[in-house]
Amino acid sequence: MSALTAAPAATPPSSRAPRGPRGLLWTVLRLHRPALIVWVLASAAIAGYLIRLYALGDEARAGMSVCGSPDTGHPLCSAVDAITADETYIGGLSLMATAVSYLMFPVAAWAGAALIGRELESGTADLAWTQSVTPTRWLATRLAVPAVLIASGTGVLVLVHDWARQDGDPNLTGDWYYPDVFLATGPAAVAYALAGLALGALAGMLTRRSLPAAGLGFGAALVLYNALDHYRENLWPQVTRPDPTGHDPTGHDPARIELPRSVWQTGNEWGTGRPSSFHPQSHRWPLHLMETGIVLAVAVAATAAAFALLRRRTA
Repeated sequence: MSALTAAPAATPPSSRAPRGPRGLLWTVLRLHRPALIVWVLASAAIAGYLIRLYALGDEARAGMSVCGSPDTGHPLCSAVDAITADETYIGGLSLMATAVSYLMFPVAAWAGAALIGRELESGTADLAWTQSVTPTRWLATRLAVPAVLIASGTGVLVLVHDWARQDGDPNLTGDWYYPDVFLATGPAAVAYALAGLALGALAGMLTRRSLPAAGLGFGAALVLYNALDHYRENLWPQVTRPDPTGHDPTGHDPARIELPRSVWQTGNEWGTGRPSSFHPQSHRWPLHLMETGIVLAVAVAATAAAFALLRRRTA
């Protein structure tokens, strides 16, 4: 048979590693498999425990129904809280709220130490950059993959936590303005987790060492958390009512006027001769959205700084 009519020889399969986002994606998942397993198991455990707490909610509310104010002859609700109401429900919700609201701290330490710092310290990142993977794409993949997993997992935990709270009776679930309760019942929890990831990544880029990056990322997350916790009441205009000191035509004694429990009292109480400032419960979502926006802005700024630092060092 003529060489012109012979079938072309089969091309041997390429032994090159897969390139592109798919290859990088599976590399990140394999490299950080222990952290992924811990995250999935922890999220499943928290969600399962919240489902159990939801089942205990009716029993706890039945105990709370027998309490009242001192002049009703019923035991005080504070006493029912500690004695007859289901302590597992009350304490469990408080514990879960704390766990969700503090999620950013382990995320920041892990991102600084394992996600970025260790790879730069061991030279794994330099090896990846010689395999047709640009530094920018390397960092983008290492941030995008955990960001999706952390945001989705935290969002699910917030939704399940809200569901387990049922009607949000403050005697059982805590007042909406308590720091842990506030963060664990809205989008700010997701924003804080993403900010922890970004701050940890920036710390890893700055130090290029595992342990210093973990400490620096944790410290930056702690500063952000405490700063916004301190100034939270000022993130949205408060309602201010003047305290009358002269003749009151209604005959009410201003010192006896009390704000409802659902109000977050931030100023002085009535009868002091000074204004009384507070946030009604309707301010919960504006406060949440303002804090979420600030935290996300910090996350974006930290991410941009990490990319700028990477480009400068690899230019």
